[in-house]
Amino acid sequence: MTRRLLPSGEAAVLVECDGLDEVLALHDALAAEGRPGVVELVPAARTVLVAVDPAVLPLESLETWLRRVRVEGVVTAGGAALDDAVVPVVYDGDDLDETAELLGVSPESLVARHLAASWRVAFGGFAPGFGYLVSDDWPFDVPRLGAPRARVPAGAVALAGGFAGVYPRQSPGGWRLIGRTDAVLWDAARVEPAMLAPGRRVRFERVTG
Repeated sequence: MTRRLLPSGEAAVLVECDGLDEVLALHDALAAEGRPGVVELVPAARTVLVAVDPAVLPLESLETWLRRVRVEGVVTAGGAALDDAVVPVVYDGDDLDETAELLGVSPESLVARHLAASWRVAFGGFAPGFGYLVSDDWPFDVPRLGAPRARVPAGAVALAGGFAGVYPRQSPGGWRLIGRTDAVLWDAARVEPAMLAPGRRVRFERVTG
C-alpha cells in the first residue's frame, strides 16, 4: 500500500492512497486502533484525512503511526460503532426501466440486487448528507446520464458507476434514478446530522408509495 502523507494545517494529515479499496482498508485499520487524540477520520475516494488534538497526539507521532499502521488482517470496522441505517424505498424512479435495460436485466431483478446488497458508506461529498455507497455484492457499473438533470428531487435513490446514493436535497445531478425515500438524510439539529455517515452500514427496504 502506497501512502503519501501531506500535512494539512496544524492538526491534521492527509493520507493519499492508491484507490478506494485502500482508503477503506486504512480507514478501518485506524478506526480499529482507536488511538487517543484522533478527533476525526474523513475518507474520500483516494484519501483519508486524519484530524487530531495535537496536545494529545502530536503531528510527528501521527505521521509515524500512519506510516507503520498495518491494514492486513484487520477486521472491517465499517459501521462497528454505528447502528445500521435502514432506508425505505419506493422503487418507481424515472430511470429504473432504462437502467435495467442498459444492464441487461429486468427492472425487478435490478431492484432485487439493490435490496440484497450489503451497502457501506465509503465517503461523503457533493452535498451535506450525501453518502457514496459501495458493496462487494453489487456487480454493476452504471453509466451516468448523457446530460445531467437540472433538478433531482430530495430523497431520490440513484446509481452511478459502482456507487449507490440518495440525494439529501433538491439539486442538479447526473445519476440514474431508481426510486425515492422519505428518510431525512441531513438534519443539523440531530446529534449526528448525517444519516449516512462514512463507515455506516446501510440496508435498503422496499415500501409502497
